Amino acid sequence: MTPEFHRIRRLPPYVFEEVNRVKARLRAEGVDIIDFGMGNPDMPTPKHIVDKLVETARDPKAGRYSASKGIIGLRRAMANYYGRRFGVKLNPDTEVIATLGSKEGFANLAQALTAPGDVIICPNPAYPIHAYGFIMAGGVIRHVPALSPEEYLSGVSKAMKHSAPPPSVLIVSYPSNPTAQWVDLDFYRDVVALAKKHEMLVLSDIAYSEIYFDDNPPPSILQVDGAKDVAVEVNSLSKTYAMAGWRVGMVVGNERMCAALARVKSYLDYGAYTPIQVAAAAALNGPQDCVDDIRAIYKGRRDTLVSSMKRAGWDIPPPPASMFAWAPVPPQFKEAGSMLFSRLLVEEAGVAVSPGVAFGEHGEGYVRIGLVENEQRIRQAARNVKRFLARSDELLERAHNSVGVP
Repeated sequence: MTPEFHRIRRLPPYVFEEVNRVKARLRAEGVDIIDFGMGNPDMPTPKHIVDKLVETARDPKAGRYSASKGIIGLRRAMANYYGRRFGVKLNPDTEVIATLGSKEGFANLAQALTAPGDVIICPNPAYPIHAYGFIMAGGVIRHVPALSPEEYLSGVSKAMKHSAPPPSVLIVSYPSNPTAQWVDLDFYRDVVALAKKHEMLVLSDIAYSEIYFDDNPPPSILQVDGAKDVAVEVNSLSKTYAMAGWRVGMVVGNERMCAALARVKSYLDYGAYTPIQVAAAAALNGPQDCVDDIRAIYKGRRDTLVSSMKRAGWDIPPPPASMFAWAPVPPQFKEAGSMLFSRLLVEEAGVAVSPGVAFGEHGEGYVRIGLVENEQRIRQAARNVKRFLARSDELLERAHNSVGVP
């Protein structure tokens, strides 16, 4: 028998698949699923952005190849955004790369930066591409528990003492997917100092920087003096402008890392469809009240989720940022674990969430809830959850019996 391909063999089964299979089966049976599982924005892309796409697409030349690092107009718009939002000056020619979403940017950065056997420090739990982009590139992941920023930074310092070879890349991601936590500039100052001391590069994922619910917006690592010496930041228009399917992201910061990414991309793609890039520039350069509106929608959903689930008997801490809530598994199901809880929840209550263990072993005991259903549907989900929790003993006994557990 032909052995499994090497890079595929390094990837574990996709943990989300078990819940996804259950969802697909139930939907085929006509069951209404209230789906909080995927961070897929459900609101429309603002009209002026769509209008610019349509206008540009009518140009007979619009269907030609574009530029792999992004058209200059888009890269200038990205640099201008960083200047307005963070006070960070970027050279659009050398310090900005437009990517096919932040996920592609992250994965190709891993390809550009990693030699086989390089050690990468990665938070756990984390968005899967943070680890598996580097694993596919031949790197070795040193997982550090990250249920709080303080725990992560402390763990990074310890990991430096016990890693051989020394780590070459440090990953940070705030506001975090999945934990929804964010950090202040002092955290980033410590990260930059640590990276310089140990000669590491830093990859900062800030895809949720515009989805926050307090008065102070999350900062950028590039605001720290000297950060561009060691760091790049991965960002995205997906959540900010409800443009997830458009696949527009950016990598900005350290010139050497941007050049390495541009070289890799030059072999792999010709960039996004030019009208998409023009429309993305219009999003960044145009009126920003749409961003405020989108943020307000997520805040309303967050507040409805927390209050309605509390009445249902499930205490969910209010997330300070991102489009997710990071919820502890209800006490009745704690021993069952996040995977079984998630499966039972969708089967018995028609409510889909993502098991925390899908984001790493330190995510066990939690589930991620996407704020991707309207407030009426959230309240409906809470009513379903209330009935579900009332049946916890019966459901757990049935689940244990079905696998032969006494």
